[in-house]
Amino acid sequence: MSHNEITGIVPPSIGALSSLKSLVLQRNELNGSLPTHGLCELKKLEELDLSWNNFEGTLPSCLYNLTSLQMLDLSENSFRGNISSHLIAGLTSLKHIDLSYNLFDGFSFSSFANLSKLEFVQFICDKKMVNIETETSDWVPLFQLEFLVISNCSLNKLSNQIPTFLFHQHSLRVLDLSYSMLKGQFPAWLVGNNTRLEYVSLHDNSLSGNFHLPLCLNFTYWMDVSNNQLSGQLQGNIGNVLPNTWHLKLSNNTLSGSLPSSIGNMSHLSIFNVSFNNFFGEVPKELLAGCSHIMTVDLSNNYFDGHLLSSDFNLTGLRALKINDNWFSGAMSKEFSSWPLNSFFLDVSNNKMSGRIPTWICNQTDSSGLFLGNNYFEGEIPCETASFMLLDLSHNFLSGSLPSWSSNSLQYLNLKENKFSGSIPEAFLNISKIVTLDISDNKLSGIIPSAIGKLSYLRILLLRGNRLNGTIPTQLCQLTNISLMDLSRNFFSGTLPHCFQHIVYNETLPIGDFFSANVVVMAYRPKIFGNGVRFERQKKDIEVNFVTKYRLSSYKGSILRYMSGLDFSCNNLTGAIPLELGQFQGIRALNLSYNQFTGSIPKTFSNLTELESLDLSHNRLSGEIPPQLIKLTFLAVFSVAYNNLSGRTLDMKAQFGTFSASSYEGNPLLCGLPLEKNCTNRDNSPPTPTQSDASDEKWYKVDQAVFFTTFSVTYIIFFLGVITVLYINPHWRLRCFNLVEDCMYSCYFSVTITLRKILVCLYN
Repeated sequence: MSHNEITGIVPPSIGALSSLKSLVLQRNELNGSLPTHGLCELKKLEELDLSWNNFEGTLPSCLYNLTSLQMLDLSENSFRGNISSHLIAGLTSLKHIDLSYNLFDGFSFSSFANLSKLEFVQFICDKKMVNIETETSDWVPLFQLEFLVISNCSLNKLSNQIPTFLFHQHSLRVLDLSYSMLKGQFPAWLVGNNTRLEYVSLHDNSLSGNFHLPLCLNFTYWMDVSNNQLSGQLQGNIGNVLPNTWHLKLSNNTLSGSLPSSIGNMSHLSIFNVSFNNFFGEVPKELLAGCSHIMTVDLSNNYFDGHLLSSDFNLTGLRALKINDNWFSGAMSKEFSSWPLNSFFLDVSNNKMSGRIPTWICNQTDSSGLFLGNNYFEGEIPCETASFMLLDLSHNFLSGSLPSWSSNSLQYLNLKENKFSGSIPEAFLNISKIVTLDISDNKLSGIIPSAIGKLSYLRILLLRGNRLNGTIPTQLCQLTNISLMDLSRNFFSGTLPHCFQHIVYNETLPIGDFFSANVVVMAYRPKIFGNGVRFERQKKDIEVNFVTKYRLSSYKGSILRYMSGLDFSCNNLTGAIPLELGQFQGIRALNLSYNQFTGSIPKTFSNLTELESLDLSHNRLSGEIPPQLIKLTFLAVFSVAYNNLSGRTLDMKAQFGTFSASSYEGNPLLCGLPLEKNCTNRDNSPPTPTQSDASDEKWYKVDQAVFFTTFSVTYIIFFLGVITVLYINPHWRLRCFNLVEDCMYSCYFSVTITLRKILVCLYN
């Protein structure tokens, strides 16, 4: 009766089915606790599957009576308490047990000691780290397991060692001890004792030592030891030891040395991942030439060098190539034009690649992502069409004008920090599904085309650091999904549009996962799991830089859903600040500094309750600071410095009690804490400017002590500086002594000759 929508509880009357051998109720909506009467009376029951329901409570001890039970699956429920050793020990016919995804407190593995027929054990913890102990005593199990999965649990909490009972296991086909906080040396003996292992997963532990396999493992199709502390070099014959492996993942360790060329002997290899290690040197050509079935290669975050992208490879099945954050150099070969062009993911960012961007990338159809950022590519973008979903060409030396293309698939475009010039073409904005557009820090000029208003999906628009001018177009108000907009460091003039009230930021807007690049590839999965195929997802979070709280911060991946801000700073904007900006609810950063805004600070800013950074400094604002701003309790940065504001500062309450005088400086008519100037004028009207007394003072009325102290210190520093220079440079020292000597002789003879002339005159 599986895969229905049966509700309610298991009735005690089920005990009347005395001859029942199989009861399968998986994937229903049953709830309550298991009945102590009825279920335990099914003495002939061989299969009991209650998985994927809503059962709760503790397991009834009477299950001990089900001595004929061979298969027990209680996974994906809410059972609690300790699993009684007495209960498990009584199930002497048990072959298959799955207790995953429940709320158990823990159990001892020695409960299985006498279950001689046991073959399948699975216990995957979910949110609660269940304590599972296997080392309570020295025991030799009577069973020979084929399938052992203990994942995301606290395994052997006191010792964190690999279970020693595995020394006696020789029939394992599937072994998964991932996320179990295991320590110690990599258990080469474990794979050596079980020569028919198909699936080995020990990832996300703290295993150390060398990754060395003792013998040829013809049946091992899946090996994952990522996210450990393995070190040393890979054995030279690793390709011969794992000849039939489809999936080899060694990422996030401290492995070093070069990759062995024997990897090319893995003719069935589909997924190869050695990212985040310390490998160096050139990648052997055999890796891509010999592994003809490879679909995913991840060599990122190592120290590889050479010219990987300049060899002739026959990679008809390749779907994802990640070589970012290495030292690869050279150009991207034209020979890669023969690669598959559907759903391809290529990341060569953060390397030393150079030359022009090849035209073959323009032939990509439905490509997931192309990341070429932070290299030395130059020239123009050769593509007339853009079939990518995500394209990153940032931090290069690309020049020329922006391409005039159209695209119905491009969602993320990053061209920042290049040398693009000229105006923004109307045709460039014919990208209807774009979500993130970053063309900041180039040499673009002219106005923002009115076509910008047609980008209805746009959430992030970054145009800072260009030479754009003209007025800010009202078409920007049509971007009703916008969350980040940065137009800073340009030459925009005129007033700020009053139509921004149409933009209401909504962080829960269901527009899809547009902040990550994904590619799904097919990979092998052992048949013992019930399916010979599984899918592997490659993911890369996109990154956006935005200035907030006086620093350039990086926002990456899903966090972009919760960040919002407007930055119009460092322009020539004039007029009053629109009151409508106070209706942009949900905004977290607002920067209008270094403009020429006049008028008062809008009281409507008090509605921006999520605001964390507000910078209105270096403008010509006047009037009082609205006291309503005290409601902005999330403010971490606040500045109205260098304006013409008057009256009292805001009360030193809540967040405003943390701001220093620098938030208000440059406003001579402001008074009150944290400024040193006290508010002596009790009148509610703003004080009028008074004539400065500085003009009545004489220039010579200075502090004598300060003057002589400053003069003395300056003289001493100058004297010591001259002495130091003469001491260091003997040539200058000799010239100085000669100069002094010449001056002495010159003075001597001048005085002598003058005296002689005077004496002659006197005697005559």
